[in-house]
Amino acid sequence: MTDSSTFITALTSQNLPNINCHIRVSDEPSGIEKNVKTGTVHLVGAGSGDPELLTLKALRVMQKADVVLYDSLVSEDILDMCALTAEKIFVGKRRANHALPQEGINELLVKHALAGKTVVRLKGGDPFIFGRGGEELQEVVRHGIHFESIPGITAASAAASRAGIPLTHRDHAQAVKFVTACKKLGAPNNDYDELLDSTQTVVFYMGLNRLDEMTQGLIAAGRDSNTPFVVISHASLPTQQLLIGTLGNIAEQQAEAKLPTPALLIMGDVVNLYHEFANYNLGALGKSTFIDVQNVVSSHDLVSNLEVVT
Repeated sequence: MTDSSTFITALTSQNLPNINCHIRVSDEPSGIEKNVKTGTVHLVGAGSGDPELLTLKALRVMQKADVVLYDSLVSEDILDMCALTAEKIFVGKRRANHALPQEGINELLVKHALAGKTVVRLKGGDPFIFGRGGEELQEVVRHGIHFESIPGITAASAAASRAGIPLTHRDHAQAVKFVTACKKLGAPNNDYDELLDSTQTVVFYMGLNRLDEMTQGLIAAGRDSNTPFVVISHASLPTQQLLIGTLGNIAEQQAEAKLPTPALLIMGDVVNLYHEFANYNLGALGKSTFIDVQNVVSSHDLVSNLEVVT
């Protein structure tokens, strides 16, 4: 068939009245739907919960989303930053309480992307640090879907920074390990022999409910019971709380204090630096030089404005 647009362009205005032409607008048979273009999946780290710690790139992607699949650790303030027109689907998982199994989340990602939508998978912390981001992307690429991964501030960094506990320090810790307290299918992680080096800081994710078992296992494996240890609950949020003790007594203190999940556990000599920094740290929780079970400090003691100290 002749290309109609080229044909008309070639004609002069004088010839047009003398031409009897019939132009077909489309070569496609009527009634056949065009193929929908495949969408994309954006794996976005929402950070530790404080909306001011969200990256600008994450915000840009969130504001153009058609569908947002979000976890239980994504704060309402951050969720409100997503596009107003986006369909928001809760797929959160907490201990023994999953809104959807992982396979169901994977299916939703694929389903909406294949429907041509811009899908944002919004995960607390960083998706590639105990966030199952890699598992979800494996399913996405199996279906030929393109993705983008945007990092977020993981809980270890956020909690330690807010409390003034550096995860590494040349005089105290030459390495840091991020360790999950539970393996796949809920099996406990009992590899304590890998965590005995006193020059390393160890950060335990998802370990609060195994605190007593873990501390006993570490001591039995050879870690000094006097090793400084801190529980940090609700990292970076206004409700953040700290409980400081030692490997030998932190479980007993937590049994009485009952700091809530989600919580992070940090073990190592760097924990002692909290005391050195606390009175000058605008983000520290309170002015106490030591937080124990009788003195758990909450957000009400935060220095909330620089003008207070200037």
